[in-house]
Amino acid sequence: MNRKSYHVVPGMDGGWNVRKGGAERASKHFEKQEQAIDWARSASRSAKSELYIHRRDGTVRQKDSHGNDPLPPRDKR
Repeated sequence: MNRKSYHVVPGMDGGWNVRKGGAERASKHFEKQEQAIDWARSASRSAKSELYIHRRDGTVRQKDSHGNDPLPPRDKR
């Protein structure tokens, strides 16, 4: 995991955790993935970092850059 990043990952109890890149422990725990994504997106924007949203199997579902992206996307969300 990249140090300047936030990751939304599945928790051991069925919920969702938000972790900073390189951290062993979760920064925050949520019951629903959408709640975790909202919190992580806000934290990532404040830190101007990357946001990785993972699926239950651990693969990356979505990646967002809230920092200085050298190749920004052409479409505006």
